[in-house]
Amino acid sequence: MKENKHIVKSVLAGSIAQELEIEPGDELLEINGEKITDIFDYQYLIQDEYIEVLVKKLSGEEWLLEIDKEYEEELGVEFENGLMDDYRSCTNKCIFCFIDQMPEGMRETLYFKDDDSRLSFLQGNYVTLTNMSEHDIDRIIKYHLSPINISFQTTNPELRCKMLHNRFAGEALKKVDILYEAGITMNGQIVLCKGVNDRQELERSISDLTKYLPYLESVSIVPVGLSKFRDGLFPLEPFTKEDAREVIELVRKWQDKIYPEYGFHFIHASDEWYILAEEDLPQVPCYDGYLQLENGVGMLRLLLTEFYEALDEERRKGINRDKKQKISLATGLLAYPYIKEMAAAVVDLYPNLTANVYPITNEFFGERITVSGLLTGQDISRQLAGKELGERLLLPQNVLRSGETVFLDDMTVADLEKALQVKVDIVKSSGRDLIDTIIKVS
Repeated sequence: MKENKHIVKSVLAGSIAQELEIEPGDELLEINGEKITDIFDYQYLIQDEYIEVLVKKLSGEEWLLEIDKEYEEELGVEFENGLMDDYRSCTNKCIFCFIDQMPEGMRETLYFKDDDSRLSFLQGNYVTLTNMSEHDIDRIIKYHLSPINISFQTTNPELRCKMLHNRFAGEALKKVDILYEAGITMNGQIVLCKGVNDRQELERSISDLTKYLPYLESVSIVPVGLSKFRDGLFPLEPFTKEDAREVIELVRKWQDKIYPEYGFHFIHASDEWYILAEEDLPQVPCYDGYLQLENGVGMLRLLLTEFYEALDEERRKGINRDKKQKISLATGLLAYPYIKEMAAAVVDLYPNLTANVYPITNEFFGERITVSGLLTGQDISRQLAGKELGERLLLPQNVLRSGETVFLDDMTVADLEKALQVKVDIVKSSGRDLIDTIIKVS
C-alpha cells in the first residue's frame, strides 16, 4: 500500500502547534508511536491530555514533541490533504448514477465517484457499503463514528445487486446489522426508480428498515435524476403526478405507524415529490430537525420558515427604505414558485423595491433536471440575456462550486457579470440571507 505523507498546510495562530514551532511543510510521522492512516486516526490519537508527536522538519530533522494539553484540545494544524488519505472511488455501476449521465468535456473532478465511509461521517456523503471492508467497520465502531449515511436503494438483495450492478451489493447489507448492534447512528436514502424499486419493493424496503430503529434515524426517498445524456444506459422513466402522490401516501402511512412509538417520523419524501404531486409541503415538526437537508428533504420548508421569521423582524423594525432599487433573482424550476412568493413578500414591505424573478430551465442537462444546484452559467446567461435585470442579479449559492465562484460548466461569476452587464450577488442558504441580499443597498 502507498504510504501517504501528512504535510502541514497551515498552523492556527495562538495554537499549541505554533507554540511548539510546527510550521507549514512539516510532516507528521507518528502520534504516541503509532503511524497515522487518515484523519480518524489523527483525531482519535490527539484526544488525550498527554501525547507524543513525532514530526519531520523541512530540514529533515525529526522532532519528538511531548505535549500536555486539555482533553480533546486540538493542536491547531491543517493538512494539505484534509482526509489525510486518498479518496476511495465507487466500484458500482448503478443504473441511476448521475455521473454516468454527464456529457464529455467537463472538468475531471466531476467524473469522480466517491464511495468512502469516511466522507459519510465528515461530509454527509452516502455510501453503498460495497466498498467498506471489515477494517473500516471495526474503525467506525472503535471510534464510534456517526452518523453513517447509507444508500440502501432496496433491501431486496437480488434487486440491489441488479441496481448497483455489483454481485456483492446484496451481501453488503449485512454490514448494517453490525453497525446496528454496535449502536452506530445511521441515516439512509432510497433513490427511487420507476418500475424498479418502487411500489411493492418500496413497501418491503421501508418495512425491513424499521428493524434498525432507533439507530437508523431517518430514511429519505428521492426520485432518480434523469439527464438527457442517457444513451446506452438502463432505461428509466420519469415519475408522474400520480406516482408522486402514491409515494407521499406510502410515506404518511409509515410515519403514522412509527411516530407514536419512537417520537420521530423516520421515513421522509424529498421536496420534489410534493411539488410534482402539487401538494403542500409538510410542516416543520414533520422533518424531525431536518436530518436530510442535503437530500432535499425539508430544504424549502426550512427556507420558508427562516424567511418569514426574518421578514417579521424587518417589519417590527419599522424601517422605510426610500432609495429605489431594481433587482432580479434567478433559480431552478423546482424552487421558482417559492422564491417568487418570497420576493413578492419583501416587495410588499419595501414599496420602493422592484424584484423580477426568473426560472431557469436546465437546457444543459435536460428539462427533467429542475434543481438550482445543477444549473450552468451558460444556461443562466443565455436565458437572462435581454431580460430586465435591474442593478443586481441574485443567484443561490449552490449554483457555484463549493468555496469558489465557478459554475458547473467552468463559467465564472465574473464571466456572467460581463455577459449580462449586471452585478451578481450570491445568496447564502438561509431565509435571513435571502432578505438581507434582496434589501441590500448598493
